[in-house]
Amino acid sequence: MSEASTSTGNGDAKQLLLAVNNIEVIYDHVILVLKGVSLEVPEGGIVALLGANGAGKTTTLKAVSNLLGAERGDVTKGNILYKGEEVQNLDPNQLVKRGVIQVMEGRHCFEHLTVEENLLTGAYTRRSGINDSLELVYSYFPRLKDRRTSLAGYISGGEQQMCAIGRALMSNPSTMLLDEPSMGLAPQLVEEIFERVKKLNEEQGVSILLAEQNTNMALKYAHYGYILESGRVVMDGDAKDLAENEDVKEFYLGISSEGRRSFRDVKHYKRRKRWLA
Repeated sequence: MSEASTSTGNGDAKQLLLAVNNIEVIYDHVILVLKGVSLEVPEGGIVALLGANGAGKTTTLKAVSNLLGAERGDVTKGNILYKGEEVQNLDPNQLVKRGVIQVMEGRHCFEHLTVEENLLTGAYTRRSGINDSLELVYSYFPRLKDRRTSLAGYISGGEQQMCAIGRALMSNPSTMLLDEPSMGLAPQLVEEIFERVKKLNEEQGVSILLAEQNTNMALKYAHYGYILESGRVVMDGDAKDLAENEDVKEFYLGISSEGRRSFRDVKHYKRRKRWLA
C-alpha cells in the first residue's frame, strides 16, 4: 500500500491517516515486546488489533499515543506516521492536540470528581467549543447526562467506560485508540458501547484503532483487522474475511469446521501456527 491511500476492504480507497511502520519496542532497555509491527488506519476506518493477553496490543497503542515513556518503554526501530508526519518523538499532549487520543484499559476515571468534571478534563487542550462537545457526548451517552453530578467512583462499570470514551471525545479527536473497551462488562453493555463507537465513527468521522480480546465483537464492528502473537503481526485482512477464516474461528472463537471445540482440543495451535507456515 502507498503512504497516500489505503483500501478499506469495500473497494473504496481512503486517505491513510495513521501508519505504523516496522516498529520495535523495548522495555527497560532489555525486554523486547514488539518485533517489526506494521499496521495502517485509514481516515474514517475502524481497525481491530486482536490477540490474546500479552500479545502486544496495549504496547502497540501506547507506542502510537507516546505513553511508553511512563513505563520505561522505547520505540527503538521503525517509525509512526500521522497524516504523513513522524510523531513517535512528540509529547503525548502534542499528539492529543493533533487529534490522537487513547482510552486506557480499565475504565480509568477520576473517582473523586463528578461525571461532568471528568468529561471536562478531556478538553484541557482546547480553548473553545467545549459546551458543544459536552452536549455531543451527552447525545451519544444519555446515561452520562443523567449521572452528570454523580461521583465517577460510584457509577457502574459500563457508565465508567462511557465516561472514559466521552472524556476522550471532549478533546475533539480525529483518531481514537480504544484499549479493551469490553473488559469486565456484561454482554449487553458491550454491545451498547460498540454501537456508540460505530455511530461516532459513522456520524463524526472519528477513526478508531481498537485493541480487543473479544475477537467476535471486534470483527463485527471493524472494517479491517490485525492479529498479534508474541509481539508480531501474524495475520491481517478485511474483518469479514478474518471472521470467516478457519484458523481465526478455531484459535480465537473456539469454533472449527467440526463445530465448537474446547480449549483442550485447540491448544495445539501454538505448535502448528498454520498462518506462519
